[in-house]
Formats: sequence, structure tokens, C-alpha cells
Amino acid sequence: MIGEHVIVGYTHDAGGREALALGAAITRVTGGELTVASIYPPGSPGESVQAQAYLAEAGVALENVPSEFMAFESRGAGRGLGVLAGRIRADLIVVGSAGGGQHGRIALGSTAAHLLHLSPEAVMVAPSGYAPVGRSSRLTLAYVHRPQCDEAVGRVAQAALRLGVPLRLITFDLRTDDPERIRDDLALAVRLAWETTGIEAEAEVAEGHDVAAAMETATWLPGELLVCAASEDAQPHRVFIGELAMKMLRASSVPVTVLPRGFS
Repeated sequence: MIGEHVIVGYTHDAGGREALALGAAITRVTGGELTVASIYPPGSPGESVQAQAYLAEAGVALENVPSEFMAFESRGAGRGLGVLAGRIRADLIVVGSAGGGQHGRIALGSTAAHLLHLSPEAVMVAPSGYAPVGRSSRLTLAYVHRPQCDEAVGRVAQAALRLGVPLRLITFDLRTDDPERIRDDLALAVRLAWETTGIEAEAEVAEGHDVAAAMETATWLPGELLVCAASEDAQPHRVFIGELAMKMLRASSVPVTVLPRGFS
């Protein structure tokens, strides 16, 4: 299950603070380790000192949450977080939304965009204005009938069982496919979750003329997390977000996690 070791990409802005709050909330639920990282460019002593100052600021914000703090040199923040995650064996990278985006929605900056197309570990992005509300209330897996999603059903079902929260499998009817086939595929996914873990997953078909409209028709609970599988185009053990998942991410009002291909 993801969350055994969480690394937060901390920046001195609202997105960094929201990522910090989300990372801390995840480790409180999973009991995992929390590492807070500030990435600075090479050959910049002043930026290195500033990174340390930002980490001290993060430590104050976390109060009594057990954490480790690391300033790490890299040519890019996304690349640095990916490399650092591998070195410390983190299984989840948490980042915030870019500034200037719509409140309550996810806006991707360069760091998140890099990670969502190349990260070796699962990536979670907090929506703008995110604030923790206590324990997770539900895990929702965005389901499309393909091998990556079928694999994710069992993994996310196991996570829901371990966390003691409901599992919802949601798929989207964008009025371009056969609705009966969509529902049959979803029913098979519910059965797969049951056969894998014994958990009774909720099933929902969200309808709309596009992904954003369909997302609006679905109910999203406080404390809910949305999970997406990597695209079939992803390299093994890498995140690569597909077009549909990207549209869901941009329309989501809850944190979104994208799993790497071959996640285990």
C-alpha cells in the first residue's frame, strides 16, 4: 500500500503548504514515514541556504509530526524529487497545485507535470486550497476496462480494506460508447475487488458530455482520495498520466493519486 514512506515536495507558497498538510495527513492514516524535501539548483549556495530555511519553516508548520527534512540539489524540482524518492525508498511523492489556479481544483506546475509523466513512484497532487479534514473517508478508483486498471482494482481494494474505508469504482459515460458495455465492465471490476479482498465496492457511472461535466455529477466526500492508474503508454515502474486521467485530475476537487505502471 502506498504511504509507507511519503516524500513531500515543499515550496514556500500555498501549494507547498497544502502538499505538506496532505502528506502529513496521509502518514497519520498509514503510520508511514514522512520526509519533507526542498529542491534547489546546482551551484547556488544562496539557494541551498534558502532551502534549509524553508525546511525549518515546514518543521514549525508540522509541529509534533515525526518527520525528516532534506535539502536536495537538482536541475529540476520534479527530477530531484524522483531521484530522492528512489534513494530514500519513498513510495509516494506529494506536491501541491501551482499558484493562480482555480480554488478547489488542481493546477499543474512544471514540477507536478514532470512527475506525472516520469516519476518512478506514485504521485499525489493536492487541489488548491486543500485542508485536511481528518481520516480518509473513501477511496475512489477511476476505472476503465484495461489491464492497468484491472491491476489497480486489487491494489486499491487492499488499501481500502487496510484503511477501513469504503471503495468506490467510478467510470465515465461520455455518451460516446455503449452504456451497457460500460456497466458490464464496471460490474466485472466490482467482482474483481470482491474476489481479491472480499470488499464490497460501490459502483458508479458518472455521465456527462465531457470529463469535467461527468466529474461534476459525481458526489465527492470530504477526505476522499481519487486514484488513477498509469497509462498503457507508461514505461514499467513509471508514472505516465493518460489523456482521460489528466482531464479527471484537472476537474477534481479532491487529491488525486496516479500509480506507476506495475505498481505493487
